[in-house]
Amino acid sequence: MTEFVTVLGAGLAGSEAAWQLAEAGVLVRLFEMRPLKSTSAHQTGNMAELVCSNSLKSESENSAPWQLKRELRQLNSLLLHAAAETRVPAGHALTVDREVFSKLVSEKIAGHPRIEVVREEVTEIPQEGVVIVATGPLTSDALARDIARATGADRLYFYDAISPIVEADSINYDIAFRASRYGKSIDGGDDYINCPMNAEEYDRFIDALLEARSYDPHIPEDNTPYFESCLPIEEIVRRGRDTLRFGPMKPVGLTDPRTGRWPYAAVQLRQENLRADSYNLVGFQNSLKFGEQARVLRLIPGLENAVFVRYGQIHRNTYINAPSCLTPTLQLRNDPRIFFAGQISGVEGYVESIATGLMAGLHAAAYVQNKTPREFPRESALGSLCHYITGADPANYQPANITFDLLPHLDDAMCAKLKRDKKARHAEVCRRAGTAMEAWLAG
Repeated sequence: MTEFVTVLGAGLAGSEAAWQLAEAGVLVRLFEMRPLKSTSAHQTGNMAELVCSNSLKSESENSAPWQLKRELRQLNSLLLHAAAETRVPAGHALTVDREVFSKLVSEKIAGHPRIEVVREEVTEIPQEGVVIVATGPLTSDALARDIARATGADRLYFYDAISPIVEADSINYDIAFRASRYGKSIDGGDDYINCPMNAEEYDRFIDALLEARSYDPHIPEDNTPYFESCLPIEEIVRRGRDTLRFGPMKPVGLTDPRTGRWPYAAVQLRQENLRADSYNLVGFQNSLKFGEQARVLRLIPGLENAVFVRYGQIHRNTYINAPSCLTPTLQLRNDPRIFFAGQISGVEGYVESIATGLMAGLHAAAYVQNKTPREFPRESALGSLCHYITGADPANYQPANITFDLLPHLDDAMCAKLKRDKKARHAEVCRRAGTAMEAWLAG
């Protein structure tokens, strides 16, 4: 075979798509503009760089993220294999050393004999050949304009944010303690560092947060929304003083060894790398000015002398109105040789981006080999993700994470049988998804 597929972007989706194509026997030309041209959020030129956090979500059995990852493993996802090799402790979450992870993916991609990596910026979608657009939420302005032309719609935006990271040695362990919520950890260990607060400390922190100055994101469009699942902490607290301690600062299941009780509020820190020399503040994405971040976050007991490896940031997220222009196989309706994958298609989250990259890669491989791309079963997590992307209301389309709300609901008879047993209902949804995937793989 001499025909190749062009993949634009070597992030999570593009890297997975390129690998799936190559493994299917297709030649791939993978374009990545970094490090020649960087973005406001990336720090390296590595492929599959994790920007916002280092967590690939829950590994708890019969959860929606677990089911999605189970299906990806069935399909030999490169990035799930890389995650397993670079995993760091984080309770029931699949969390990786982001630097080692991206280096490993880069080595695998660059070493594949059917993948050519081209380090240059692409400013328009190629007019010929099969193309997968996986340029992510920080697509360059020139290419974004061409994507808007190709999709027949204006770009859409929401604001996304990044959590800060601190040096492990700068944490005060006389106050901070290790524990996983309710003692739940994959290996029974205490994977998180917890900074407890009493009511007075919490109020002082909230007052400082409300007074702190934020950066202007410098995005020209008015009324650009935040993504609800990744709100900056200063935006959360504007909705009520107690919102943080019922959200990312929820103390339940965390017993402070100094008091033998749950604290009034708690900040959790998650291991950032295999060396365990840095930790990120879980759920503490923000857009505060760096000096303000240092001042406010050092009010957290245990972080009074924190040394910041990276401050929180806010950035633009660009995505197309997928329901108006994509088919269930992630192809443009008006030009089926063009596929979309990753956050630019309107999914949110690392695993979801990997999933759409894998699906686009398999569908594009079938297309270029003159086969009909096969939709994933609706009952599966993969099929449900595509169903949302391509079947949601175009007038109110917003990015989505994988949740049980996206998967088909059980019928009334089954719900009545399982009554109020939520875990049993979720297990049944996952069982049906697994059965559907097995049938799809066999077909």
